[in-house]
Amino acid sequence: MPEIKPIKDKWAGTMTGRERFRRQMNFQSFDRTFNMEFGYWNENFHEWDMFVKSGITNNHEADLFFNFDRIETSGGNTWMHPSFPSKVIEERGSSKICLNGDGVLCEIFTDGKDSIPHFLRSSIEKPEDWKRVKEERFRLDDPARIIDVEAVKRRHPDDRDYPLGVGCGSMIGKIRDMLTFEGLTFANFDYPDMVEDMVETCCQLVEHSLDQLLPHIHFDFASSWEDICFRSGPLVSVEFMREIVLPRYKRISAKLHQYGVTIWYTDCDGDVRPILPIFLEGGINCLFPFEVMGCAHPGTILDAYPGAIRIMGGVDKIQLGAGKKAIREYLESLAPYVARGGYIPFCDHRCPPNVKEDDYLYYLNLKERMFGLQG
Repeated sequence: MPEIKPIKDKWAGTMTGRERFRRQMNFQSFDRTFNMEFGYWNENFHEWDMFVKSGITNNHEADLFFNFDRIETSGGNTWMHPSFPSKVIEERGSSKICLNGDGVLCEIFTDGKDSIPHFLRSSIEKPEDWKRVKEERFRLDDPARIIDVEAVKRRHPDDRDYPLGVGCGSMIGKIRDMLTFEGLTFANFDYPDMVEDMVETCCQLVEHSLDQLLPHIHFDFASSWEDICFRSGPLVSVEFMREIVLPRYKRISAKLHQYGVTIWYTDCDGDVRPILPIFLEGGINCLFPFEVMGCAHPGTILDAYPGAIRIMGGVDKIQLGAGKKAIREYLESLAPYVARGGYIPFCDHRCPPNVKEDDYLYYLNLKERMFGLQG
């Protein structure tokens, strides 16, 4: 990869990124907010002149381009292995029918824009399907699940100056991906034991990974992906989350706390409020990237659970696309929560291409003026 020349100077600070992150997320005094963003739609890399002219083609390069604070995660293989062989089944003009790595038949649109595939059918519909796939692709004794811990230690030494998270997989979000939303709905009704066994399998895979890593590496946080909500709330019942998923969260949380990992975020879009008490009881105490349109202003949640919940994200992408005045007013509404701690502001998902690049640079500069060292 060619050397990337940053467009911005790194924010000034008196702490290392690791110290800053740990203190900010634990409601302690900190020098300035941790500076990060979640990334960009693929179109941005083709439509924003600053990316095109500088040869920036992906989110990793963009992080270096904007000189954001470094943050990393590491973990084992906590999902399907091997995955299903991805292949194109049929071409349909502006779309194609594919089998994806989770074994789902889906329609993918080929108009060059980022869009969610239309999921058609899962490879797992009945318990006998799950039994076969579990034996083939979810083996706990799969050699691919053995982690080269020494290599991780060399890559992320204990004297690092940036925060490092440990991956904690997904208890139900990836299962939803594998079964499809409709398939999970029917399976919960027709084959509840099968679904619970899927959740248990996911939990065991995460535990297997944590047992290898936690005794040897000092992690600063844990991360997981649980995209199980939409604008009307969770895709599964609150009772399901409490009875089936919560006990697995507690098992994972116990292992994390044993080794001093007390910050655990999960990536879950949509309105998480109905299941937020379950997250908190299970040990998940941080929301990421916290979509505003699908849920609420970050302050609504932070005020409702003072000192208990953290948020990373929550800068409304709609306001980023509405011009400089809207950007300024929205950041001003976040200022008290940044100052309180437990909140790191950045775009509440990938920044879309309708945001003008000049407005985006204004946003980054304003964020530094408001929440940087000189703020």
